[in-house]
Amino acid sequence: MKNKSNLLLLSALLGGLLFSFLFWKERLALNLLIYSVYILIITYVNPDIIKSQKFKIYGATHLLAAFLVLINNSDLSLVSYYISLLLFIGYSHNQKIRTVFTSFGAAILQMVTVPLNAIKTLAEVKIGNFNFKPVFKLVKYVFIPLVIVTIFTCLYSAANSVFAHYAETILTSISELIENTIGLLFKDLSALRFIHFCLGLLVTSGLVIAFFDKSLQNAESNCKEQLLRVRKNAKYKSIWRELLSTFSFSLLDKKLALKTEYITALISFIALNILLLLLNSIDIVTIWFGYKPSGNFSADLHDGTNALIFSIAMAMGIIIYFFRGNLNFYSKSKTLRFLAFVWMLQNLILIVSVFIRDGYYIEFYGLTYKRIGVIIFAILCIIGLTTVYLKVSKQKTLFYLLKVNGNIWFALLLAFSVVNWDVFIAKYNLSQQTKISLDAGYLLTLSDKTLPILEKNREKLHFTEGTDINDRTYAKPETAEFYQHQLDMRISFFKERYKKVSWLSWNLQDWKTAEYFNIPNKN
Repeated sequence: MKNKSNLLLLSALLGGLLFSFLFWKERLALNLLIYSVYILIITYVNPDIIKSQKFKIYGATHLLAAFLVLINNSDLSLVSYYISLLLFIGYSHNQKIRTVFTSFGAAILQMVTVPLNAIKTLAEVKIGNFNFKPVFKLVKYVFIPLVIVTIFTCLYSAANSVFAHYAETILTSISELIENTIGLLFKDLSALRFIHFCLGLLVTSGLVIAFFDKSLQNAESNCKEQLLRVRKNAKYKSIWRELLSTFSFSLLDKKLALKTEYITALISFIALNILLLLLNSIDIVTIWFGYKPSGNFSADLHDGTNALIFSIAMAMGIIIYFFRGNLNFYSKSKTLRFLAFVWMLQNLILIVSVFIRDGYYIEFYGLTYKRIGVIIFAILCIIGLTTVYLKVSKQKTLFYLLKVNGNIWFALLLAFSVVNWDVFIAKYNLSQQTKISLDAGYLLTLSDKTLPILEKNREKLHFTEGTDINDRTYAKPETAEFYQHQLDMRISFFKERYKKVSWLSWNLQDWKTAEYFNIPNKN
């Protein structure tokens, strides 16, 4: 225990120093990969961590995410990096966890309880015959009153401007005293750099020091994947059941409650199937075959797509609700199950309509992140409906849905992070310039990695007027000179930014852009 505590505290301290060295005034790139390798090594050498298959898989996926940041350096790759890091930490310290959602929650809990974790670890440290336990008993008497005083100081400051002035004066004096002390002891260390080091120390501590309370992991262990018929005890009533009973006029207390729920679900699914059949028929006739834009078709496509996506999500929610419990085992549930399957099939047809609508939008206006997002969300809906089908047909629980979908979503997040979307969007829109109303303004908002492509296609960066069948324009024009000026400014900003950072900010996309414009890096 002594050696383990010393190792973790030393690792946290070194991690704070490494964090400050890697990220101080740098962009997120190669430095993230170096920091991840450090965290992976420290977690691996921790004797309390079991080197299971799950540990290896999520360690490898996080390393992949770190490499994707280095290669693509996109916002999506950064999101993948942070999520994969938290999942790795959550699974490493709580290996009985089965879903990515619980693992993510466990990692967040570990991060926000850094002071408690650090105090507990410090209390176990021994240097010769000296230990820190008596010291932390005194800290407890100071820490809680300090937190309370801080909270009420903020409240009183908000209520009284004179009090706020005095409080600000005192805090400023304390801040100056700390800054002068740091400057006296460490001449080359600024107060901001010291705060940055403290941030790194907190982050590293949260990643390497485990949260001692395993209640989240233990709570999840009670969750089952297979539905079981539960016979309710009429004498026992939970607060939740009492509340439902009150608002359902005691219907839940009647012997025919299950039959009542079955009839309600049957009527609902019959009505919903008829309603969706009507909508799908209209979409097939008007959207699938021979679609011709009319009026404000941009708004029609946009609003229609949003409504359909919301309705599909609601459909899955309704199916999950009705098949959440004993209705799965009801003797007459075969008819209800058939109607639910038909409704799922109709929702798949609805998703095809979403794909077609989004396809028309891309045909008229080109690619954007939102339009790609619609495609991705539609794919997720197909996966969701498939897993809901398995839930109903195999009598699975909501926990099963969360487990399966969580793993699939995480895998897709990593897969989509492989694609360099900014470059893909720019190349596609510029190649379709004669067919779409090119939004040059949007292309100029994409990341710096698209600058070489835009530079090669300067002559295409102008307004391409597009009209509907009523000869009304559906894009706002800007002059070609305006777009040329915007591009020149973007290139100038990139050159200035690239010269300021060191090798720690190296990433493949910035390097390619710098090579194209022959920009030397002073570092």
